[in-house]
Amino acid sequence: MHELTVTTERHTQLIDITAQVREAVRGAGGAAVLVYVPHTTAGLTINEHADPMVARDFEMALERIVGEDWGWQHLEEGEENAPSHPRASLMGPQVIVPLRDGELALGTWQGIFFCEFDGPRTRSVYVSVLA
Repeated sequence: MHELTVTTERHTQLIDITAQVREAVRGAGGAAVLVYVPHTTAGLTINEHADPMVARDFEMALERIVGEDWGWQHLEEGEENAPSHPRASLMGPQVIVPLRDGELALGTWQGIFFCEFDGPRTRSVYVSVLA
């Protein structure tokens, strides 16, 4: 298993981690790679990475889909992060990408994004090659 470190700068932020995942699996044998975040307020997704505005649109959409001003019941003093939990669940904690000759078998426009919903923070991403 490889552990990547991702540092975010905003409360809600999608970061393209495709290059880091590609480097972590370079030359590895196996059928697929599992990319996983061990956090309840972050997630992963695969989407277009050719235009950086796609990530910004996702950030805005998720903030609108799960509003900050709802009557949240989960409140921790000093860490008001209740909306970040459902946002992370909407994205999911993992993605699986097939490997073809030791390389990520992503589509032409696809990239792997780390999704931050409680930043800024320093986060971990686990990358494991599956047999």
